[in-house]
Amino acid sequence: MIKDNQKYLNRVQIILDAVIITASYLLAWFVKFESSIANKDPNVGRLAEEVYFTALIFIVPGYLLLYDVCKLYTPKRTTKSKYEVWDLFKVNALGALLIMVGLFAIKLQDFSRGLIGYFFIINIILSVIERGLLRYALRFFRAKGYNMKYILLVGYSRAAEEYIVRIQSNPQWGYVVRGILDDRVPRGTLYKGVKVLGRIDNLMYILPENKLDEIAITLALADYGRLGEIVDLCEKSGVHTKFIPDYNSLIPSKPYTEDLMGLPVINIRYVPLTNTLNQIAKRVVDIVGSICALIIFSPVMLILALAIRFTSPGPVIFKQERVGLHNKSFWMYKFRTMEVQKEASEKKAWTTKDDPRVTKIGKILRRTSLDELPQFFNILIGNMSLVGPRPERPLFVEKFKEEIPRYMIKHQVRPGLTGWAQINGYRGDTSIRKRIEYDIFYIENWTMGLDIKILFLTIFKGFINKNAY
Repeated sequence: MIKDNQKYLNRVQIILDAVIITASYLLAWFVKFESSIANKDPNVGRLAEEVYFTALIFIVPGYLLLYDVCKLYTPKRTTKSKYEVWDLFKVNALGALLIMVGLFAIKLQDFSRGLIGYFFIINIILSVIERGLLRYALRFFRAKGYNMKYILLVGYSRAAEEYIVRIQSNPQWGYVVRGILDDRVPRGTLYKGVKVLGRIDNLMYILPENKLDEIAITLALADYGRLGEIVDLCEKSGVHTKFIPDYNSLIPSKPYTEDLMGLPVINIRYVPLTNTLNQIAKRVVDIVGSICALIIFSPVMLILALAIRFTSPGPVIFKQERVGLHNKSFWMYKFRTMEVQKEASEKKAWTTKDDPRVTKIGKILRRTSLDELPQFFNILIGNMSLVGPRPERPLFVEKFKEEIPRYMIKHQVRPGLTGWAQINGYRGDTSIRKRIEYDIFYIENWTMGLDIKILFLTIFKGFINKNAY
């Protein structure tokens, strides 16, 4: 039956993994002791062969158990291969560490550490190849109609439409949407080739036929009163049921839940930088980074200051009120790139392409983002961070918070000199809505690694940009 395909696939995967682990270990033993690759005299400190081969009795089942505990056998139709490679690396690193601990515990210090190292490398390589070949084989069989999962959607909503689009955009996942049941949309209505089959009550007649692998509850918010009834009906049938909420615009993609004495509480917005340790770590990086940058760029800043002073009348540094962390205003510093103008004229709009207010030296500074260098002082004193959403002027904040959903979320973290939106091309006179999407992604998914990635990419994408004018 179709429902047994995954069970058989898992069994095949376990058998293949056992073969790969054994082959990797034997190959590692050969490289270490029987080849000239490892060292000139492989017999130095060598234990009896029986000791090494006996270890396989514990290593193979141990690794299979470790794979299972680390969820390498959980169906991951949406998993990208690069994530699987990283998972295999982590599990094998843990496995190698456990082997070392085990050898220490039984006082077998003469067991070759080089063998363990070769096994670690070879097993990762062969496992990646094995799983890659298996993935391509699955795509081939799914193209022939095998190992498919047939799904019925209960409820027509934005969530249902988005789910259908993702399924049809990724045929390698092996999902087929049979149809939709809904009380509000007429029977026969089509969306991307998927038809509304009838009312939700028809579920009690469809489920006993046992032709479905999964039920996806995609009710519109207005129909959530029937959620309990539908879940009960699906669970009685034994069909695997998943719930796809229709409030993606309200709840983040990775909701943060808390357990309040057994009561699950969903935080509307999870911001990693509300964690004290994360805040301290990011602030330390900001302080060290800004001091280093000010030292390195001080000669450049001096030259630019002189160039601005002698080519255009007015102050060298331009300061402008911006809105930062917790909606508090601060003065953001930049090298002046425009002719001195009245405050009312300066406030009326942001800079556009070929803006006549920009000076000749200002065009160069804006194009290369060198006008941003004084913001390292903002970072040092704590108004800004090296990485974060770009701060905006108060009048635009007041305008955008009424027009763009979730706009004010960006003020839950310090604004940055560079950011995720900027390195993806959203700076200057570009879509504010798209910019906010990227800012929210950054805020919800912040890690120190992401900051380092953004800083690195800024060198290639952030300084010189077609939208910087």
